[in-house]
Amino acid sequence: MTTIKHSLGSQTAPGTLRIERTLPAPIDRVWTYLVDPDKRATWLAGGTMSRQSGGVFDLRFEHTKLTDEEAPERFAGYRKPHLQQSKLLRMEAPTLLTISWDEGGANASEVSFELTPQGDDSTRLVLTHRRLADRKETLSVAGGWHAHLDVLVDVMQGKKPQGFWTTLDAVEKAYEAHIR
Repeated sequence: MTTIKHSLGSQTAPGTLRIERTLPAPIDRVWTYLVDPDKRATWLAGGTMSRQSGGVFDLRFEHTKLTDEEAPERFAGYRKPHLQQSKLLRMEAPTLLTISWDEGGANASEVSFELTPQGDDSTRLVLTHRRLADRKETLSVAGGWHAHLDVLVDVMQGKKPQGFWTTLDAVEKAYEAHIR
């Protein structure tokens, strides 16, 4: 059984998930892991990045490259790369990044990454995912972000990331009981 290493996020309003983490790196280094596609690929998704508000960019998810685990059968579709178009909504380097989660027009949800320095070598991250359609989507997003952020913490510590799918399985069950 996998131990959940970090506290669970919370539903702060209907359709809004908030996760907080202290990341083991200075704010400028954390920022590069959000906006540099090569670094972002180590914990979430590569692709491209827009530098202008309103610009569309690609997130290229390759979950098989995050950790050594094979995706379980129920996530077999994630064994192949998945391309998602998103839109840059707001960027205030190095403290705020807001993007659409999928370029699906009026129905797209949005994700904000707010960074605050915590001394010289750590950064507080507040990730807020808004406009989630329903509880099912909120639970899916909560587990996914939690597992991806666990990979980010390991990467920033110079560690080999723990199993993404094993972590996802454990946190999905925890979020099922945690989010109403």
